[in-house]
Amino acid sequence: MIELTINGEAHALDVAPEMPLLWAVRDTLGLVGTKFGCGKGLCGACTMHLDGNAIRSCITPLAAAAGRAVTTIEGLSADGEHVVQQAWVSEEVPQCGYCQPGQIMSAAAFLRQNPNPTDEEIWAGMQNLCRCGTYLRIFKAIKTAAERGA
Repeated sequence: MIELTINGEAHALDVAPEMPLLWAVRDTLGLVGTKFGCGKGLCGACTMHLDGNAIRSCITPLAAAAGRAVTTIEGLSADGEHVVQQAWVSEEVPQCGYCQPGQIMSAAAFLRQNPNPTDEEIWAGMQNLCRCGTYLRIFKAIKTAAERGA
């Protein structure tokens, strides 16, 4: 049994400790907001927070999350009112939307660590891929969220 807290709720999962956190959350718990992208930790579609830090859940073994706090896109804000989520809406960021949960989770963690980033810090700090190329809108939403006090 692996015990961890996901979105503020305690869970005990009877699965292999080497199972990627992404699959435990999606397949075992049914929280499907976090997406599978590359499976190699490169694209960022699977980004979750582990103790407040952005991680690639497709390459994070469940055992690494044992006893720790995991936040998925569903747990960022129950009603979509997180300042980053609101900035995403106001700046009309999504095109296809597939990568957006990971983008939002990365941006939220980034802004928690750097609430007043420079343009250069945003470009360097955001490493998630977007196949639709919405990078300029993502950048603008991060600036908006920072201005709103993310």
